[in-house]
Amino acid sequence: MTLQVLKPGLLTTLQDRGRHGLARFGIGASGAMDRPCFELANTLVGNACGMAALEITLLGPVVRFSEDALVALTGAAIAARVEHAAGSFDLPLWRPVFLRAGSVLRMAGMARGVRSYLAVAGGLRSAGWMESASVDLHAGIGRALVAGDELEYDSGHAPDGLRDESRPWASWSLNPAPWFALEPRPIRLVAGSHYQALDAGAQRALFESEFSVSAGCNRVGMRLSGPRLQLAGPLELISEPVTMGTVQLPPAGEPIILMCEHPSTGGYPRIARVAAVDLPLLAQQRPGAVLRFERIDGGTAEHLLIHQHQRLQELCAEIRRRLP
Repeated sequence: MTLQVLKPGLLTTLQDRGRHGLARFGIGASGAMDRPCFELANTLVGNACGMAALEITLLGPVVRFSEDALVALTGAAIAARVEHAAGSFDLPLWRPVFLRAGSVLRMAGMARGVRSYLAVAGGLRSAGWMESASVDLHAGIGRALVAGDELEYDSGHAPDGLRDESRPWASWSLNPAPWFALEPRPIRLVAGSHYQALDAGAQRALFESEFSVSAGCNRVGMRLSGPRLQLAGPLELISEPVTMGTVQLPPAGEPIILMCEHPSTGGYPRIARVAAVDLPLLAQQRPGAVLRFERIDGGTAEHLLIHQHQRLQELCAEIRRRLP
């Protein structure tokens, strides 16, 4: 059974949870940018968490399913329509949907946000590398999908309630608001090891000014435009390990937030770190989006992440109870 790519969209890649524990070899993690939306897409079709799915950026692909498939589409609101000889319908988001063999799924643009996730029951299979199917464009591991690509999946066995051709989706759906909410609130930061090296004006500006996302943002990093942040004095550094969410300050004074395809080390001052709980919100910000930052301590950031993880696990457990 194959998912055939008829049109690739703007940037569509295969992603899972990524490659972890390999930074000492210079190998980054990659993986899905918006982890909760990715995990929920998989859970909605009964997959084990972390199975490979499609990460879709801004403009979606057109794909054809050679056999029956159970799918779910989460993340940024994207226009999607299913075409089949038996009839066509708009694919509803945030719920399991049964597609019959030969169905063509046409995904268009996103009204808000940047990334959506398409999961298929049984997962999408790829040869992968180092125990992960995740594409890492920056490192040259895999590539974005192109027309003619085929990905294997297991034929979906839909519950009886989803076999109604006029309404082949679950009667219930998830409320996306807790997981995809682009409300204008500050992104929370923890001060980095070089925060005190900023001059007093830069320290104030980081948390009192507005910054905008530059056009060149991608899965490697997000450069911010706004007040130029300056160090209090010269600072000599060696490259040290960095993580997703590290806020680096190049000499030009425009902060860069590292995202999931970041290099394993960096030599710029590390002035802050985005609280992990806010990384999904950051991953859905478009170029030109205006950001403000709020300072919190490491303990608060850890507490918020644990709470988010517990809520996600509880929701996934409830979804599994509803699925046959």
